[in-house]
Amino acid sequence: MSKTETEGALETRGIEQVPDQERTARTRELFPTWVGANISVLLLTMGASLVVAYHLNLWQALVVAVAAPIVSYGLVGLIGIAGKRGGAPGMALSRAVFGQRGNLLPGSLIWVARWGWETINAVTGAYAMLSVLDILFGVRANSVLDMVMLLAFVVATFAISGLGINAVQKCNKYATYLFGVFSVLVLVYLVVDTDWARVFDRPAGSVAAVITGVGLIAAGGVSWIPSAPDFTRYLPRTASAKGIVGVTVGGAGIVVLPMVLMGVVMAVSTPDLASAADPVSFLGEILPTWIAVPYLLIALIGMLLINSMSMYSAGFTAQTLGIKVPRHWAVSVNAVISLVFGGVLMLVATSFMGSFIAFLSLLAVAFSAWVGVFGADMLRRKEYDGRAMADTGRTSAYWYRGGFSPAAVAAWAVGLVAGLMFSTSDWFTGPLAANNVIGEYGLGWVATVVISGLLYLVLPKPAVVAPAEQAEPAEVPGQAGRTAPQESVTV
Repeated sequence: MSKTETEGALETRGIEQVPDQERTARTRELFPTWVGANISVLLLTMGASLVVAYHLNLWQALVVAVAAPIVSYGLVGLIGIAGKRGGAPGMALSRAVFGQRGNLLPGSLIWVARWGWETINAVTGAYAMLSVLDILFGVRANSVLDMVMLLAFVVATFAISGLGINAVQKCNKYATYLFGVFSVLVLVYLVVDTDWARVFDRPAGSVAAVITGVGLIAAGGVSWIPSAPDFTRYLPRTASAKGIVGVTVGGAGIVVLPMVLMGVVMAVSTPDLASAADPVSFLGEILPTWIAVPYLLIALIGMLLINSMSMYSAGFTAQTLGIKVPRHWAVSVNAVISLVFGGVLMLVATSFMGSFIAFLSLLAVAFSAWVGVFGADMLRRKEYDGRAMADTGRTSAYWYRGGFSPAAVAAWAVGLVAGLMFSTSDWFTGPLAANNVIGEYGLGWVATVVISGLLYLVLPKPAVVAPAEQAEPAEVPGQAGRTAPQESVTV
């Protein structure tokens, strides 16, 4: 990374393309990034849901916990390849696909969807702080204290995400070590204290429930897909595509697998875990204080990092929408919104987990329409024109027809509507969600990816635009002075 742009206290680079000489990051640095993105007690409650709501046994839950991160973070890694190709955040690269004006449509929806994701994380972090106060000092939560803890969490999140990627990655690195140590302690305690006969004697659930469980856990990972290039844009063009995918899946999987299984085991002794209004305080009931308090603090750090990463990306999205402020100030918009929405959720919601799962199912659909189109476009586009991305006027090579790429916008819109029609949740049930495999398994987001991607592939598209001035690292080996082929597949 650039000494001037990323190693100081504040990252000043916005959505512009990172010059090749400054792209010195290493693929292995992605590992703690995706570990940090999953240090969340919500995975425990989601694991409990597999037992309580979907009636799965331990072995079926193991299948879910292995398959879900492979599916979702495999897609995160694949889309992350675009970051090393283009050296820019995901929603800036998206201008090459949708057109300068067309990109405002998915960009706006993704930005709004992030408000909800950051609200959920902020509320969970506030609950973690409230639980620590209750366990250590016997301080009971009330409306005023709820809002104070929420404010403290949002301010801390804004401070980390506002500093930039260097601060986020350093925090992720140390949080990974702490999480690993205390997760081992929790695992050891559960192994010793759990009534394993009750765990293993649970009957198996249906195959449909297993598939639904995979979709549920994977939906959380899907929300990170548009952000993937934000964390790979400092990688050199020569970075291994397989390495990006492997490290991404490995970093997420090493957290998702044990957290989901711990939730499954905890649900045996605390069956109301999946429906609790507070998704955090149960840890004080299940674990001894000497484990519960440090683990809650680690969970708090994890939620801070998750929200910091989300707000970091949201700042870029806001800039691509034309908000003319520096990235760190663009982050503040999402901070204020998550504070307001978080207050409403803490004061009004009666079932946190029910609200979360309903939100997650619709969030995944909102992101998946973009994923299908952008992913399909990666099959034909190997590089991105930094000048064209930065030029938002009619002179841009990515202006296409009136600022829109008709194929991309049409495929995105059709995929989004179709996905919602196949989706079901406590808040919304699409007209096609009943009596079909997709609706039964809660795979509306999968239908969205497939429909939008296939439709984009078959529709006539603008020609791939080669960069106006080709940077040296992007030249094809052995062909000095020539640019890389415009139509190539190297995902």
